[in-house]
Amino acid sequence: MLERAAFFGVAANLVLYLNSGNFHWAGEQASRAALVFLGASYLLAPVGGWLADVYLGRHRAVTLSLLLYLAASGLLLATAIPDGRSSFCGEMPEWPLGPSCPSSDCQRALPSPYCAPTLYATLLLLALAASSFRSNLTSFGGDQVMDLGRDATRRFFNWFYWSINLGAVLSLLVVAFIQQNISFLVGYSIPVGCVGLAFFIFLFATPVFVTKPPMGSQVSSMLKLALQNCCPRLWQRQAARDAQGAHLLPDQRSPQPGPSHEEDVANFQVLVKILPVMVTLVPYWMVYFQMQSTYVLQGLHLHIPNIFPANPTNSFLALSSSSYRFPEAWLLLANVVVVLILVPLKDRLIDPFLLRHGLLPSTLQKMALGMFFGFTSVIVAGVLEMERLQYISHNETVSQLIGKDLYYAAPLSIWWQIPQYLLIGISEIFASIPGLEFAYAEAPRSMQGAMMGIFFCLSGVGSLLGSSLVALLSLPGGWMYCPKDFGNINNCQMDRYFFLLAGIQAVTATLFIWIAHRYERARQGPASQHCASVDRG
Repeated sequence: MLERAAFFGVAANLVLYLNSGNFHWAGEQASRAALVFLGASYLLAPVGGWLADVYLGRHRAVTLSLLLYLAASGLLLATAIPDGRSSFCGEMPEWPLGPSCPSSDCQRALPSPYCAPTLYATLLLLALAASSFRSNLTSFGGDQVMDLGRDATRRFFNWFYWSINLGAVLSLLVVAFIQQNISFLVGYSIPVGCVGLAFFIFLFATPVFVTKPPMGSQVSSMLKLALQNCCPRLWQRQAARDAQGAHLLPDQRSPQPGPSHEEDVANFQVLVKILPVMVTLVPYWMVYFQMQSTYVLQGLHLHIPNIFPANPTNSFLALSSSSYRFPEAWLLLANVVVVLILVPLKDRLIDPFLLRHGLLPSTLQKMALGMFFGFTSVIVAGVLEMERLQYISHNETVSQLIGKDLYYAAPLSIWWQIPQYLLIGISEIFASIPGLEFAYAEAPRSMQGAMMGIFFCLSGVGSLLGSSLVALLSLPGGWMYCPKDFGNINNCQMDRYFFLLAGIQAVTATLFIWIAHRYERARQGPASQHCASVDRG
């Protein structure tokens, strides 16, 4: 919970921080830095998992990740202090604000972003720490309850995910508000405090933890076996070179500890079955991350009500008209609140009831159900967008000022977006939580850390694919190409984008059900059960 609060505390207003008077980055430059940070925080996850499996062990990997997290977040906090910026970045060049180009053919290059090397290095260190922490703490927590049975593992992942979302609520309600309305110095002090508190709690609880030494990783063996199966000729050449080197000093070679070739082959067969299941979950992540991108864009073009009366008599409320409007990003709380409410309900009431009556679905069946709810969410978003565009086509719009930008919105209330956020929240419970449990429980023990890293990495791939699809459809002639709309999307056809995502999700969900059926049927065979008892204890 504390780490996720710190992570969202950094990520939530990163664009606003870089765009502020502290750095004067252009919007494009700030957005690119935020995308690099978010993408790296997922794509680097396998690195931390592999290091834990081979060298560090999960407990030491979590400890070192928190130390790196503390140092990097402290460095980010230092950039919020004028003396800190001067020490790490030098003096900021004078870039006075001026009018735009006086003529259409003039060209004005953006200045090099101030403090970019320090900030990018800090963000990449934060991303490495967050990804390593996420992949190792998940599997380390599973180790604590592994000997208590499958039901204890399932319940752990339910409450683990509940804690993550509680951290997100704290960031959305408190940290992001302080950063935007008070100061980034106070706002970035809170993530540092959260990481520091998490570090000391983790160390304090060390005596009660089940701590396992690094068991080695079979990633190298898996890659060799994959090469042997996919490219036999290339493998034969490599094997011949290895054989020549192996006979150079035969008497000085000592046997290397580790699993036998038969165990490597058995584990490789397990991974060949696991990876297709995890890869077919990627389109779900494409849908899931819409709530942080196109859903927000859609909400800006719906009627957003005021929190306070239009003409408040209270002078405190009259300080800024932008403070009257309901924060659109708070609709993300609909997703988070669903998780916070349904996880305890599911853990205490629904799952025990289904288990008693023999109706509890398997992990893969839950994941398929999560894909269905994700599909339903994006369909609802598409239908809402069609209705919104109907108002636009009849020239029925309302102008609303959000920050310093003017949006021409349909007179539909933003509350119509709540169903799609609720459906995404329900899909998380059935797709993401069982996905974590599946990646941990089904992987060979020597690769559990790496597999958790691959799980988070694939979620990042889904996010990047969704962004790439938007970029592709924003090219001339695409559904998202509307250059004459001046920042609005009223001349775009985003409803078709939503329906395209729904189609991709439907096709891949069908493929997932077929793969999952084959996987569960293979697990029921006697040979597979023997391998599972060897590889996963």
